[in-house]
This record gives sequence, C-alpha cells and structure tokens, in this order.
Amino acid sequence: MIIVNERIRLLRRQSIDAEPVISMERASLLTRFYSSAEADMHAVPVSRALSLKYILENKALCINPGELIVGERGPEPKATPTYPEICTHTQNDFEVLDTREKIRFSVPDEAKKIQEEVIAPFWQGRSIRERLFEDLSVEWKDAYSAGIFTEFQEQRAPGHTVLDGKIYRKGFDDLREEIRSSIESLDMTSEPEARDKSDELRGMEIAAGALIGFAKRFSILLAEKAEEESDPDRKVELEEMSRICAKVPARAPETFWEALQYYWFVHLGVITELNTWDSFNPGRLDRHLYPFYQKGVADGTLTAESAKELLQSFWVKFNNQPAPPKVGVTAQESSTYTDFCLINLGGVDERGEDAVNDVTFLILDVIEEMRLLQPGSMVQISKKNPDEYLKRALRIIRTGYGQPSIFNAEAMVEEMTRMGKSVIDARNGGASGCVETGAFGKESYILTGYFNIPKVLEIAMHNGIDPRTGKRLGPETGALSSFDTFDKFYEAFETQLRHFIDIKIEGNRIIERIWSRLLPAPFLSLLIDDCIKTGKDYNSGGARYNTSYIQGVGLGTITDCLSAVKWHAFDKQTFTLDELVTALDTDFDRSEDLLKKLLHETPKYGNDEDYVDELAVRVFESYFQAIDGRPNTKGGHFRINLLPTTCHVYFGSVTGALPDGRKAGEPLSEGISPVQGADRKGPTAVLRSASRIDHLRTGGTLLNQKFTPGVLEDEDGITKVAHLVRSYFRMDGHHIQFNVVNAETLRKAQKTPEKYRDLIVRVAGYSDYFVDLGLALQNEIIKRTEHGLES
Repeated sequence: MIIVNERIRLLRRQSIDAEPVISMERASLLTRFYSSAEADMHAVPVSRALSLKYILENKALCINPGELIVGERGPEPKATPTYPEICTHTQNDFEVLDTREKIRFSVPDEAKKIQEEVIAPFWQGRSIRERLFEDLSVEWKDAYSAGIFTEFQEQRAPGHTVLDGKIYRKGFDDLREEIRSSIESLDMTSEPEARDKSDELRGMEIAAGALIGFAKRFSILLAEKAEEESDPDRKVELEEMSRICAKVPARAPETFWEALQYYWFVHLGVITELNTWDSFNPGRLDRHLYPFYQKGVADGTLTAESAKELLQSFWVKFNNQPAPPKVGVTAQESSTYTDFCLINLGGVDERGEDAVNDVTFLILDVIEEMRLLQPGSMVQISKKNPDEYLKRALRIIRTGYGQPSIFNAEAMVEEMTRMGKSVIDARNGGASGCVETGAFGKESYILTGYFNIPKVLEIAMHNGIDPRTGKRLGPETGALSSFDTFDKFYEAFETQLRHFIDIKIEGNRIIERIWSRLLPAPFLSLLIDDCIKTGKDYNSGGARYNTSYIQGVGLGTITDCLSAVKWHAFDKQTFTLDELVTALDTDFDRSEDLLKKLLHETPKYGNDEDYVDELAVRVFESYFQAIDGRPNTKGGHFRINLLPTTCHVYFGSVTGALPDGRKAGEPLSEGISPVQGADRKGPTAVLRSASRIDHLRTGGTLLNQKFTPGVLEDEDGITKVAHLVRSYFRMDGHHIQFNVVNAETLRKAQKTPEKYRDLIVRVAGYSDYFVDLGLALQNEIIKRTEHGLES
C-alpha cells in the first residue's frame, strides 16, 4: 500500500505516466559547440569540459509543480538525450525506437529531421562506435557477430562507478582549489606528462565551474518563480530551494535538503557529460545522510516525515531518467528503461562495525511506499547487522516488488581486498549496477560485456566452427571421435574458451585506448580519487583502482551440458558424442528418447549433487584462470563477474540446441542460478550448489530465487527466509534476490496485460514491469522453479 502525501502522489504519477521521448537538445547543443572554432582551439579534455559547460549554460531548465529537488536530464521528465559522439543513430535506429513494442521511445518528426539534417552529417565517421568497429580485428568482429560476447562500450560510456562521501564534506570550490594545487605542483620542464596532466586538470576545473553555474541558473529561476507564487507555503519552499541552489554544489552542504540537492546536481553532471554505463549513483546513502538527519532532528529543522518527503521527491528524480536509448545487440543484452542506479544500505562502516541507522529504516520505508522501478535498491547484510533490518527488507520483498536485493557485506569486502584494495576502501564500497563490487569514489570498474560460455561449448563440439553459420571461428580442437575420455573433451572446450577470451581482452584493450584518447570524462574524473592527484582522466587510469570485468553467462546451462556429456557419453555410454551432436544439429527432431534422457535422466546443477556441482566448479576455475589478473591499459586488471541482465535471452537466440536438453533459440540460464526448472530439491539445495564456486574470487555473482507468495505471508515465513539468507552468506554467497509471485499470475498477465500494468518482477539484477518484458524473457521468468520453504 502506498502511503504518500498529495504532493508526492502527484509527482509519482507524473513520473509513471510520462512517455519516454527522444530529446535532441543535448545532441544539438553538443554539435553546435563542436561546429564552432573554439572546439579545435584546445586539448581534448579542455574541449570536452567546454562542451559540457556550453550544454549546462544553454539547456532548458525544468521545475516540476510541487517538487522539492530540481533538475532533469532532458527538458522534461523522461525526455531522453542522445550522445552522437558515442553512437550516432541512423534514421532506421530512430524508426526502431519509435515503433518497437517493448522499451519504446517516442521520436517526434522534428527530432528525426534534426538528426538527419544536422546531427548525423556532422558526426558521421567521428563517433566512438564507428571508430571502434574500424579498429577492432576481424576475429573480434566475427566472434561479436556470432554472439560469443557483447561489448558495453560500443553504445555507452565507461563509468560503472559510484560516489563516496566526499561531496558531503567538500564543495566544488574546494575541489577546484585541489585542482589548482595539483596544477601548481606539476614540473613542466622535467615531467614528460606534465602538459597532458595540465590539460586534464584544466578540464576538470572548467567542468566543476560548469556545474556551479548550472545550479545558479536554477537559483535565479526559482527566485523568479517565488516572486510570482501566490501560495504562501509554496513561496517559502521556492525561496529555500533558490537559496540551496545558490549554495550547492559550490559549497559543502549543511542540511539534509542541501545534501540531496547537491548529489542530484552531481548526478546530472555525470549523465550529461556522457551516457555512463551504468548510471552513476550515491552509494551508501544512509551513511552519507545520517549526520545531516541527526543535526536536523536535534535543532528542530527536520522531522522523520519531512525527511521522508524529501527522499520521496529524490526517488522520483531517478525514475524520471530512462536509460539512454539502445539499439541492436546492446538493446538485447539490456532491454530495459532501468539505468541501474543501486542505492546501498546498511552493511558495515570503515571500522567494520554495524552501519545500520535511523536513515536506513527511513529509506526502506520510502522504497516500499514509492514502489518505483528507479532507483534500484539493495541491502548489505553483515553478521553485525540486526535481524530486524534483514526482516524489514524481506517484508518489502514479500509485496512482490523485487526490491531490495540482498548482498553479503563481508563477502564483498573480501572480494575487494583480494583484488588489492585497502580494507577501508572496501568497507566503504559495495555493489552497483546489478551485483558488481567496487570501491566507491575510488575505482573505475568497467563492465566490458557479457560472455556466452555455452556457445563456446557448441563451437568446441563442432571443432571450431559455429554450426549456426558454418563459419570457422575457433581453432581446430579435434573431431568428436578423438575424445576417448571426458578430460580430452573438456580440454577442447577449455582451449576454445581461452581463445575467445584472448580475442575479447585484446579488443577491450583497443577500446580502452580509444576512449582514453578521444572521449575523456573530466567531470566524472574530478569526483573519483585519485584523478585530481594524478592529473589523469577516469578513462585513462586516473582512479585509485581500475578494474575491467567480463561477465560470464550461463553457468547453470554449461554445467548441465557437461554433466550430460560426461554422464551419458562417457560414464554410462548411453549414446556416443556423434549421436548426441546429430540430435543437437536437428534440434532433437526424431530424437525424443535421447532428449528425454538429457532432461530427466541426467544429474542437474542446483540439487546439491557432487557429481554435477564439481563440474560447475571446474568451469568456474577455467573461466577464472583465463581472465583474472590479466592487465588492462589503465594500470589495473581484468576480473570476472557472473551475471546476465537480459543477455541470457539474446545469447540463447544465437545458440543452437545443447546437451542439457535445451532447444535451439531458448534462453540460457541466468546468473549462477540453475537452468529454469532443473532445481528440484528446494531452495536449500540450490544455495548449497551455488556456494560451491568461490564467490570471493569474483566481483559479483547473481542468484535468483522464486518463492510462492505464501512463503513470506507471516512472520514465521519471514524468519525462515532470513535464516536461509544468513546460511547462504555463511557459505560466502555474494548475492541473492527473490521473486515472490506464482506462475499462474504471470500467465494471466501475459493474456491480459492491461489488467497487470503495475505487476513488477525481478529480472536479473533489476526490477521491471512484467508486461514491458519481451515474450521470451517473460516465459523464462515463468519457467523459473517456484519454491516453498518445505519443497
């Protein structure tokens, strides 16, 4: 039940009802700047900062009726800009965006005209996307086209990062002083990189000033609106908002309201500069806001209810910003309006002590009452956190909302310290996007794309050829008849795996250099330690830590495939490899008996069986060894994650029938979850199987569970699920999330979507409206095993 006042009810309704529409404002202003002589007069970082300044000086200002936090990415809620310097959309792209059934963006005729006559002609041949595909190898492009991996940076900017607490202690004037000090410390005569560092730092200084100027524009407009306002209460609000915008971000905030508005200006700066994937977020929001909350309550200027109203207005701002439009493979790998801002709650402080506070519970109330898709939310659960905190989160989850997701605080700290981060930076960090760990305010941690592990097996079983196209993509690793042991068969798979990982990493090093050279991010850089100190851009290794993740997809599928091959072709000799591949190549046509054996007479991952779980561990180790610790171009390393967003559906569409009994084109398993419907021994067995891999050597794993609504309907059920979560986390599990809905409800929503417009489900690292999902993804969620606690 939504318990909000009239102001918030109207703002929430405006946000939900607003139609996502393409806005050409940013693209037009950017193109106008780069068409001027000034753009060519400066070094690249300075020009990038000046272009941001030009946009913020000229973009339309939006103040929605009754709102308490101001600023939109576009000229109105859900008016979504394009980023032609990254991806210059074609008229066909716009047609797809305007007409596709799901995740549609309205494209006005005027927008199409501007794109065709002004934007596309100027940026043709200049966009990152075009340059990236020009520079990458034929082998990379072939593997990408085959669906072996995807690439995040072909339509979105690097920037999968999160803010720490610095803006609550420092104003942008303070940051500008630090920048000037860093410039003064440069030795221009003997330091070879001094000029480049000076250019980068000047860019940061200009970008900081640009946001201060943007806020002052709002201050002036708010003052004008206050003069015209007839309602005395609203007049006072507008005057206070004008005062706040004159103060932040130039100076450090001193009140709860100032802190929220300061962050929101910073957020807009980041997502106006570039379309960072995923969108920026405030991180440990309850910890950041708690001192302001304590002060306001103590001096009588703030109450719990007024703080909640400010937070609710803040929540609406996130929901007003759809993820920038995606096309092609990128649209398929992340088919959602959600931009993956993940608010972190609870966990531990930098001393390792319980960090849950009054604001934590206040925000949990806001999450439940607002029931919006954005921002996403998560709870960090530490063994030092009170049980009531976890139970409060579960009471929200039982409403069927899919939020918050649940993370293991101790595991995340261990994951980060294993990678070389200090324990203080690790404790102050957490997760962003779907499940990815990082040191907040200190790390550039980039998701480079998804990797289709089962597709590699398919290619290995065809001696390096993709059976879908008949094209050779991998090395010759042997005919099926040459594999007289399972170990030899596995070695062929592992050889192909290393081959395609090598191609992926080589390509990502090229991509990193392109971004570093052509599209630095001076605004984002001034927010992330140690970019000011080193004089280096976020995209060039300026952050204290620099991590490049490759996200593996289909652990459940590949494990069940290997189990089927080992069990039937080698251990039991039920059929030969040749017979199996013949059945796969015909999508099991006239192979019903063989298919039955694969589906019903084979050990399956997710049932706490050593035989198959050991194969999951073996695949994990192969994937880990192929990637972990390999250097990127920014002084950091490549690491692994295991998560899919919606890419398991896309990867399934380009993968033929597989030995686990999955038919051609069907989705793969998602995250580290079992194959849909293969887990038959209840949730505890799933958690035991999932815990067999070493989560602490990853940067994040994603585990979905689906419970019938009755499981959490009373406090006894809440307590049992809380114990289940604690048990999994004692086994070093990284993350778990729940759908609390039955399959019959979802089937009804498919048949009569108009009656289920507000039905929200957990997809994979985010929540979305069920009726907005594509049919394949809807069916995949329906097929996930439905557990009761006694199952």
